[in-house]
Amino acid sequence: MSLVLASRSAARVALLADAGVVVVADAADLDERAAEAAIAGAAPGAVAAHLAAAKAAAVARRHPGALVIGADQTLDLDGERFDKAASVAMAAAQLARLRGRTHRLSSAVAVVRDGVVLWDHVGEARLTMRPFSEAFLAGYVAACGEELTATVGGYRLEGRGVQLFDTIDGDHFTILGLPLLPLLGFLRTVGAIDT
Repeated sequence: MSLVLASRSAARVALLADAGVVVVADAADLDERAAEAAIAGAAPGAVAAHLAAAKAAAVARRHPGALVIGADQTLDLDGERFDKAASVAMAAAQLARLRGRTHRLSSAVAVVRDGVVLWDHVGEARLTMRPFSEAFLAGYVAACGEELTATVGGYRLEGRGVQLFDTIDGDHFTILGLPLLPLLGFLRTVGAIDT
């Protein structure tokens, strides 16, 4: 059964590959802000679920019969949703706002075949950043540079970003942007991977 990942995320491709799941990566090139307009005011998890399904549906048009996996992640701080920062300076400002506070990540995954959503799931995690110093923030931003704009929140937990946190409550894969265990379970139920 053909599996396609509607993403150019190296982290998501690596998570699947490390789990032994072979996928073809084909990014959706979806205008996410326009897609979000259809569900303005929705909860962060609902936004992530909508975008995951929209990405998968867009790519499914190019891969008839394939199972297409779409994923998206949102960050919520006390009711305010953060997007990926457009610049390193904006990422630094976001990190300063997250410092010493708890935020919530919602990671959604959807599987679509021929335009039909067969399954979806939203996982959530709560992360508390430590009250790091301005000197630490400056050093972190200098060390990470442009990679800060590649992720919502400006951090990669699997790298230097782990130093930003005091506590983390939630599934590791959800934090990395793909609720992998529920996805693997679904793929087994439809015979896409071995049981």
